Amino acid sequence: MVTMATNVNGATAAFTPVLTAMSTMRDGQREQKKAAHQYLESFQKSAEAWQITIGLLQSQADAEAKLFAATTLRGKITYDVSQIPADALPALRNQILQLLKVFATGPRPIRIQLCVCLAILAIQMTEWKDVMPMVISTLGNDAESHACILDFLKVLPEEVTEGRKINLTEDELSQRTQELLGDNALLVVRLLIDYAQSSGSAATNPQLLEVITSWLREVPVADVVNSPLLNVIISALDTDRSFEAATDCLCAIFRETREVDEYVSTIQVLLPRVIALRPRIAQAAEQEDAELFKGVTRIFAEAGEAWVVLIAREPNVFRPLVEAVLECAARDLDRDAIALTFVFWYELKLYLVLERYIDARMQYVDVYSKLVDVMLKQLEFPTPDGNETDLFDGDREAEEKFREFRHQMGDVLKDCCEIMGVTECLTKVLERIKIWTRDYASQATAASVPHWQQLEAPLFSMRALGRMVDKDEDIILPQIIPLIVQIPHHEKLRFATIMVLGRYTEWTSNHPELLEAQFTYIVSSFQTDSKEIVRAAAMAMKFFCTDCKHLLSGQVVQLQQFYDQTLDKLPGISQEELTEGVASVVAVQPPGQIFDLLKLYCDPLMARLMALANEAKDDEGKLAIADHMQLVTYFVQIVTPYVEPGQENPAVKYCQEIFPILATILDTFIDFNPICERICRNWRYMVISYRTAMAPLLPQMANKLANGFAASKQGCFLWVTAAILREFSEDREHVDEQTTQAIYAFFEAQATNMLRMMSDLAPRDLPDVIEDFYRLLVDALLYYPHKLIFSELFTPIFQAGISALALEQRDPLNAALHYLRDVIGYGGDNPPSSSNSPNPADVQQAVQSLILANGEHLVKQTLAGMMITFPDDCFTDGSGALLGLFELMPQQTASWVDKTVRMLPAGTIREPEIDRLMTGIRERLALGHDGLRKVRSLLQDFTNSYRRRYVAPRDGLGRLEAERFHFNA
Repeated sequence: MVTMATNVNGATAAFTPVLTAMSTMRDGQREQKKAAHQYLESFQKSAEAWQITIGLLQSQADAEAKLFAATTLRGKITYDVSQIPADALPALRNQILQLLKVFATGPRPIRIQLCVCLAILAIQMTEWKDVMPMVISTLGNDAESHACILDFLKVLPEEVTEGRKINLTEDELSQRTQELLGDNALLVVRLLIDYAQSSGSAATNPQLLEVITSWLREVPVADVVNSPLLNVIISALDTDRSFEAATDCLCAIFRETREVDEYVSTIQVLLPRVIALRPRIAQAAEQEDAELFKGVTRIFAEAGEAWVVLIAREPNVFRPLVEAVLECAARDLDRDAIALTFVFWYELKLYLVLERYIDARMQYVDVYSKLVDVMLKQLEFPTPDGNETDLFDGDREAEEKFREFRHQMGDVLKDCCEIMGVTECLTKVLERIKIWTRDYASQATAASVPHWQQLEAPLFSMRALGRMVDKDEDIILPQIIPLIVQIPHHEKLRFATIMVLGRYTEWTSNHPELLEAQFTYIVSSFQTDSKEIVRAAAMAMKFFCTDCKHLLSGQVVQLQQFYDQTLDKLPGISQEELTEGVASVVAVQPPGQIFDLLKLYCDPLMARLMALANEAKDDEGKLAIADHMQLVTYFVQIVTPYVEPGQENPAVKYCQEIFPILATILDTFIDFNPICERICRNWRYMVISYRTAMAPLLPQMANKLANGFAASKQGCFLWVTAAILREFSEDREHVDEQTTQAIYAFFEAQATNMLRMMSDLAPRDLPDVIEDFYRLLVDALLYYPHKLIFSELFTPIFQAGISALALEQRDPLNAALHYLRDVIGYGGDNPPSSSNSPNPADVQQAVQSLILANGEHLVKQTLAGMMITFPDDCFTDGSGALLGLFELMPQQTASWVDKTVRMLPAGTIREPEIDRLMTGIRERLALGHDGLRKVRSLLQDFTNSYRRRYVAPRDGLGRLEAERFHFNA
């Protein structure tokens, strides 16, 4: 038994090693720090830490040591309260209360930690019924104790509702929540009113406002709004020290009134108080107080977000609030606060576009029209004092923030467009361009373009609106496009123009008369010195070639000359974009021309590839090969001519020419993963694009894939194997039996290699390859079920999948679970098969035998994952696997579940809970098929509850630890 009373002098010797270790962590050498860290970790887990931490807090140690002690005590109460007997908990509580009196005046971080300690202890001490009266009476009513009480009041709701993993059942936690929060709500409101009225400084104490905010989810919001506390909160906005906390509090009140129909009377009280704050907007702007302006903007914007339904329903009543939000956006010259309004404009738009709010939409259309004007002004780049090339005075962070911010403003423009209509929005853009042309175009020279910011902003807005404009728009765009391709040369203007043209290529495909001027503008942009413009031109070229490919098909040969001359001048991503574009033009040519065009475009690429392979000496050179390989793959991916079955595919003919070169490069660089991945990606697209026409290449490809996987252990070789299995499956047309037999034998060779790897290495060392392997197996089971289920590999593959459930990464876990679920499905009448024929009895029997032999292990690993180790995204597949087992073998699965949950670490669950779970499962199983879904829900609720309160034992998972997979072949 641990005695919580501590002799301070006697404890000094005990905590000396702790102080020494902390000193070493500050000032020691690397190895010394490592040893000290291990010592402190071990100390925090020990039973002795209870007495030593309290001794430290009662000693004359420095503040850092005491903060460490308070933090350790919090951890002990959270994780290790089972180390002390229940009858010692009141003594522990009393000691924490006494410590809080000691630290009432600070330091505040220690005081906060002790408050958290007391709150977590209060949650767990369910027999402690007078928490609030005891804390208040013990800490006293003097000024020093008020800060302490306020801190406790603040952290209590946070710990109860958001808090730590507490070992209580859902019912116990719900009851404790009511006892600690619900039953004390009115008492807390009275306390806070009394404190606020006790003095002027109390009424503006940020701590008071933080406590109100913390309790808003527990106290009915009307009780706060209709009490003197609302005046306290509004008045606190007048004082610098309390402004931020008052803003937070007011916004929290708004959030609590989002269910507007329940809180109409409360909103009627709040609305005039909020509107009365509108003069603060102009005051904050005139004072150039950025924080004050942001706070005021936040108040109006968050009130708007909370009451947006009422704003749409009652525009006459709520229009002043909307106009206040618009004023905040218009007055924000420094662009620090305007982003706070964006969510409001979006959410209001969502209602106004509905038919039922058409009248409100008409009443707010002028607001959105003014908002477009505000956005067009706010979109402008800053005007520099001197250096035209550095608009942000060297502040790269500010520049990046502005760029990101512009895209957010672009989204707001789309919202405006949905309210006003496309023509009206584009008309505003055209007017801005015409105004600049009238006022400044004649002053532009090759070296200088005056006030270019006023022209670039509407261009950017056009780009943002691109998705909203229909390709049949014939009113404004035919006026804008001829104007913008004549804009004077300026880097920012040319970049903006290219981005606009690239955004409207689908529209251009419907207006071919305007293609030539735009295409010439883009092509000429590749000759500029600006890297940014060249990158933009490459992206635009991709869109032009993709969307206007039929219009450009007559220029396919000239396009190759441009492509070949330009390619090496471009950065990698631009090379890919340009390649994707020209490949799209090649793809629409007649099949009879495809082979010659592929040679015309790709032979130079292959020559570059071989040159890079011959020159590569280091990783940089090898990465260049991988990047260049991607360009060839684009042609394979995009150029897919239709050829009648039995006729030679011209694209496959070209693939046969280049395959030996790619195979040689693969052999040469088999130890360099990026090259392996890019070549495998290329081969995978050969199979996907040309399907069964790839049959002549299969033997060579299969040989290279098998050797490559064995040599490199990289999952990319399995990607191609999966594609081959899919395209050459047993039920595919035009595939003979000999071919399918050869493909399945090739797959088994790959699987055998993988099982050997999983036997040699733990799953954590192979997560990516495990993901690729089980994705391949899902395809193998789907397309070759009979071959796989009766294979000698079927059982070890299943066992290896169970061992993979020890992983904690989402993607490999999902892949393994999908496969395991599919296998379970084949044990019943409705397997996840690619055919519609009944599932044969011998298949069902084989799968059921497999599950009987391995089901206990599967249930153990699945439940351990759902309760402890799985990421959230894996719950559905985990419970789906269990449901499949219950459908197939209800009684055996129930016994496996019973056995597993009784293996849970000691102290984390009580026997009656397990008995209640198992009784519930058996009762639902007795209902037959109708009860199965309820079993799944029961297990999900149980695992969710356990996971919420589960604290990982400091010495591992005990009997739930995963077993290693072993393969003998």
